[in-house]
Amino acid sequence: MKNLTDSAVSRRAFLGGTAVAAALGLVACGGGASTASSGKDGKESGGATGGGVITAGSAYAPSSYDPYSTGSAVLLGTNWHVIEGLYGIDYHDYSTFNELATGDPKQIDDTTFEVTIRDGAKYSDGTDVVAEDVATAFQRAKDGGTYTSFMNPIASIEAKDKKTVTITTAIPNFGLLKDRLAIIRVCPASMSIEELAKRPVGSGPWMYESTSDTTLELVPNPNYNGELKPSDTKIHIDILTDATARVNAQREGSTLVMEMVTADAVEQVEAAGCKVDNVQGFGTRFLMFNVAKAPWDNVKARQAVMYALNVDQMVSNAFAGLASPATCYLPDSFANYHKASTVYTYDQDKAKSLIKDAGITPGAITLRTTDNEQVKAMATQVKNDLDAIGFSVTIQTDTSPATYAAIDGGEAYDLLLAPGDPSCFGGDTDLLLNWWFGDNVWMQTRCPWSTSDEWKHLSELMHTALGQSGDEQQQTWNECFDILAENVVLYPVVHVKTVTASWADPKAAPNGVAIDGFKGIGTTGMTFLGAKTVSA
Repeated sequence: MKNLTDSAVSRRAFLGGTAVAAALGLVACGGGASTASSGKDGKESGGATGGGVITAGSAYAPSSYDPYSTGSAVLLGTNWHVIEGLYGIDYHDYSTFNELATGDPKQIDDTTFEVTIRDGAKYSDGTDVVAEDVATAFQRAKDGGTYTSFMNPIASIEAKDKKTVTITTAIPNFGLLKDRLAIIRVCPASMSIEELAKRPVGSGPWMYESTSDTTLELVPNPNYNGELKPSDTKIHIDILTDATARVNAQREGSTLVMEMVTADAVEQVEAAGCKVDNVQGFGTRFLMFNVAKAPWDNVKARQAVMYALNVDQMVSNAFAGLASPATCYLPDSFANYHKASTVYTYDQDKAKSLIKDAGITPGAITLRTTDNEQVKAMATQVKNDLDAIGFSVTIQTDTSPATYAAIDGGEAYDLLLAPGDPSCFGGDTDLLLNWWFGDNVWMQTRCPWSTSDEWKHLSELMHTALGQSGDEQQQTWNECFDILAENVVLYPVVHVKTVTASWADPKAAPNGVAIDGFKGIGTTGMTFLGAKTVSA
């Protein structure tokens, strides 16, 4: 089993198969014992552990709780605590661990697997978890829209008996089965989608007690019989989308954890005594080209734009160093990273040469952006860099929903600069590729590349990789990364780092209470599984 609270192994090392055996032991958290606790930097902090309230400030507002379609950053995170899957994902390193499952899938033949549900598993409403619930959960995830493409490698999930499910894969010897099963959260089949969207019931260690637009409260599930029993009485999350409000709450001790520390606040919270976790994640600020429109149907014009960008300066100015220029579709901290055959570095002479080779004359273009603060800061420099090679850039900024509604509605644009991070759903390479480059709205409408021979070849390689493993699979993914880098129709400009602050030492905390066993993750959301309060 996986230790969720002490992942000293990097994601790259862990996923690459070099994790030490000590990283594989899951800690079952006891409740309310008075013991010494490991505080900031591993120093003994002493005092009572557990029995308190874990408080946190979320940077994101809630929307639908529906575990089969939600894309809400805060609710994806809270659902990890409330709703189990057959397997869970440790978002510190994207490894999987048993939740409802008693072990790895038992392979019957090339496309058939069986998984057994743990004895005594119950939902917080007291009803038993049964195999039919898993089958229904799969169908809902497949039909929900958001996760549909993630489910494509799984042909079906059916109940063999009350405690056993039979899984049929569409890919022989599908090696990413546990990763995909971990996306499927299991709720009672009797719950309607409308009920799930308001307040889902699960079999996890926590359950929702109260929910609103401003606060969320979770309490221990009295029927939970797994290995991550809560030590505390409550998780209280304040919705603090304003960065200044989050900083103030953290500094005064109203929250033990602050999500999304902005670059200008890092020194403030560190000076106050907080521990700061700075984690490289997949999260991107990407550039997308309207390939249905000249000159962006010409690969040399797209490459020229990428070479024209002074990304190092963007990292310094817009991110205060808390981002990394893309050298692959994946960040170099991910296990399957491969330095792409084409890496874009700042070279305006090369950009001008490519424009000349493309036979185009730069003119007026529209750069659409979402209203993300970092994106807006980047856009100013994108304009300056592209104006310097002959374009005349007009920036058009709107909210994310309005931006995509306009593009989906056929409104003209040239380039889009926006944030994106599918790693909140999981970290396997095929999932991350499929989010943008599957047969979906991105490739069909927003960046209509799906009619090209290059996209068709990419799709064939992605499908081939699903049935491979080891070096063979890596080589196929390397080809995918090279195709994406060379064609650059939608590509990361930077991969961002996620910064989280926490009170780790109760002696330093304003209220004498801290959180032990908490570490920030590289994507949106917060995980408190295995963590507990500790007092001075």
